[in-house]
Amino acid sequence: MTKKVGLDNRQRDLNGEIRQKNGNTKVETLRKTYGDDFAKGHRGDMKLDTLLDNSGVRSLSEYLKRT
Repeated sequence: MTKKVGLDNRQRDLNGEIRQKNGNTKVETLRKTYGDDFAKGHRGDMKLDTLLDNSGVRSLSEYLKRT
């Protein structure tokens, strides 16, 4: 169950933490939220986990800060 909207329109859990994006989310899906330039140079069918591993970061928010 969720409480209210948080960072990047993600829901907060009842304990107040923001849910993490699923690692299976594809880059093409994330481009709908973050724009066509998100993960430029990477294929749209690449999974978020792979993008993060290749970029040497642990989370989407860390990736966004670096780009």
